[in-house]
Amino acid sequence: MDLPENFRDEEELDEFISRPSEEVIDLFRRLDGDLVVLGVAGKMGIHLATMARRAADAADAADGADAAGAADTAGGPKTARRVTGVARFSDALSRERLERAGVRTVACDLLDRKKTETLPDAPNVVFMAGRKFGTSGEESATWASNVLMPGLTAERYADSRIAAFSTACVYPFTSPGSGGSREDDAPSPVGEYAWTALGRERVFDWNSRRRGTRVSLIRLSYSIDLRYGVLRDIAERVLAGTPVDLSVPCANVVWQGDAIAQALLSLERASSPPFVLNVSGPETVSVRRTAEAFARAFGRECAFRGEEGPLALLANTQRAARLFGYPRVSLDAMIGWTADWTARGLRSLGKPTHFDAADGRF
Repeated sequence: MDLPENFRDEEELDEFISRPSEEVIDLFRRLDGDLVVLGVAGKMGIHLATMARRAADAADAADGADAAGAADTAGGPKTARRVTGVARFSDALSRERLERAGVRTVACDLLDRKKTETLPDAPNVVFMAGRKFGTSGEESATWASNVLMPGLTAERYADSRIAAFSTACVYPFTSPGSGGSREDDAPSPVGEYAWTALGRERVFDWNSRRRGTRVSLIRLSYSIDLRYGVLRDIAERVLAGTPVDLSVPCANVVWQGDAIAQALLSLERASSPPFVLNVSGPETVSVRRTAEAFARAFGRECAFRGEEGPLALLANTQRAARLFGYPRVSLDAMIGWTADWTARGLRSLGKPTHFDAADGRF
């Protein structure tokens, strides 16, 4: 795939992030039935639902079927596959974006059992709802969002195939030279948010084993959208002349479009007990070297605070690479795009990742 040199604006960026790969289009040629995306209004959800809609349309076109419906071999009508996004939609703009992309939307508080029970049936579900930032001081709300909500979802969609987003935060911090935690390593969360994330996994696991629900658990580690992410955090500090903290010396990052593609592809791997997949880039990304790369791009010096710490939160992605290949977007491309976007003063979501929080406080 040819990569753009940079992005003129958010419209170009959003189109590229949500552009399905051939592998995702082929997935939708094989995947039967509708798709429901729960928690669709978050940072990744709009892109995921849009990619799914685009892939479904492309798959139908490749099969010679009209996305709005075509006659089947028996002569009856064929109903177009629906992609439905579910969220509270406190931001009306996110709902408008999805509907313009052809995604059906349903407003629902996923902590409301009665409303959750009325959600549309679908054999394929992506669960993206949850809470991370603002956990400190609001711990009970985080537990409800990350543990109770998955339980209600698992009950409602017990007969579906579910790809559930989790996080590499369920792993312990490890040394940069370790290669990162593997999917079969024992979890050891640091901080209350990370414990709720493990609780989310345990609830899906328990329901999967009890009911036979097929589940894939996506342990994501720092997806990159030029408006937020680890690279944006580092770039902003370098550009502002703010010292970059080296307490957590490295991280894993992955282009958001690649992370979404792997999450969708994991639907075919969903199983009981759950299939677990680390999703991130293959490199152990040095914070110091990344800051220095941004400093060169900006034509300025960068300052650091402290020395490289001995531990970082790292995930080994060999399983994903073996199944799906390496991400399409390289680390160098992500750094170059982020430098260009940040230097031009283009929009930030204002949501720092806190990748340098070694104590797990978010």
